[in-house]
Amino acid sequence: MTYKLFSTCILSKGYNISLIIDIQRDSYFKIPNSLYDILCNNELLDFDSINEFYNNNKIIREYFTFLKENELIFECDEQTGKNFPPLETHYKIPSKISNIVIEVSNTLEANSINKFINDNEVFGLTLIYYNVLENITDFIEALNDSILRDIKILYPYNEDYKNVIKLKNENLRISNLIFYNCPNITKEYEDIYFSQKNISSFKFCGSIENYFTVNKELYLESLNHNSCLHKKISIDKDGFIRNCPSMPQHFGNIKDTSLENALNHPDFRKYWNVNKDIIEVCKDCEFRYICTDCRAYTERTHFEEDIDLSKPLKCGYNPYTNEWAEWSTNPLKQKAIEYYGMQELVKKDA
Repeated sequence: MTYKLFSTCILSKGYNISLIIDIQRDSYFKIPNSLYDILCNNELLDFDSINEFYNNNKIIREYFTFLKENELIFECDEQTGKNFPPLETHYKIPSKISNIVIEVSNTLEANSINKFINDNEVFGLTLIYYNVLENITDFIEALNDSILRDIKILYPYNEDYKNVIKLKNENLRISNLIFYNCPNITKEYEDIYFSQKNISSFKFCGSIENYFTVNKELYLESLNHNSCLHKKISIDKDGFIRNCPSMPQHFGNIKDTSLENALNHPDFRKYWNVNKDIIEVCKDCEFRYICTDCRAYTERTHFEEDIDLSKPLKCGYNPYTNEWAEWSTNPLKQKAIEYYGMQELVKKDA
C-alpha cells in the first residue's frame, strides 16, 4: 500500500525543523527534518519499505500515523499518482502594481491616485492617517469609480470614531479598519480593530510576530518574490514616492513626479525579487514562505553591492535554536536600532 503527499501540502526545510504548509486549509505543521527527507526522497510513500529500511523504527510508524490523522497524505498506486502533478509554483498577476500604501495628508489629491489605480489595475490600498482629518470621507468617495477591491485604513482613535466606523459600513471595499492610540476598548466589531499601540510614524511597521498567514497567494509570492515590496508603491506623508514609506530611497515627489514615472525608474524594482531564500538567517528558517519581510529596517549585516540581504531587524526568532525572544533587547541589534533612531521602541522592562 502506497501513499502520496497532497500537492497543496508544501514542504519547507529549516535548519533544525521543517514545515508542511497546507495552503488549502490555511495551516501548517511542524515536522522533524528526518520526516522532511523521507517525504522529499519518496514521491510515493511505501511505509512498509521505508520502515524496513529503517530497521522497523517505531518513529516511522509514528510519522505515518501523524500524516494519516492530519489528512496530509492519500492512498494511491503509482499509476494513479501520475494524475496528481506537483503544484504549479509560478506567481503571476496581470497588474503592474498590486498594492499602494499612502500616508494621508491634507494636500493629497485623490484624482491622480485614482487614475494610477485604474491604469495599473491596482486592487489593494492601505491608507494611514496620523492626524484626524475632516476630509476622510471625501477622499474615500473620490475613489468610488476605481477598480480597487480592497481598502485598509489605520486611523487615530478619537471621540468621533463611530463616524469612521459608519464610513466603513457604507463602503464594502473597506475590508479592515484599525484604530490606534486607543484606550482599553472591549467592544467588538467585525473587521474593526482597536489597538493601544502608539503610532506616530511608519517606524511601527516591519515587526515579525509569532503568528503567520497561510494561503496560496502569499506562499507563491514569497517563494518567487519579496513578500513586502513586490509590486508595491507608496506615498509618504511628505509626498515622496517610495517602495515603502520607510524605505530610504525615494523616486520623486507626487507634486512634480507622476507615479507612473516613479514606477519606471530603474531602481524601483530593485528589491522585488529578493525572496527569503537569499536573505541571511531567513534562508535557514522554516517559516520563510509564510512570513512577511522588511527591507526598510534590517540588522544591516549583509550587503551585496547596494542590495541589503540582512535579516529583518524586528524579528526575534532564531531558526538555529527555534526560540523566540524580544528583538529590541538583543545586544546584537543595538547598533542597527541606533542607526534607525528606534531607541524609543526598546522595551525597558524586558
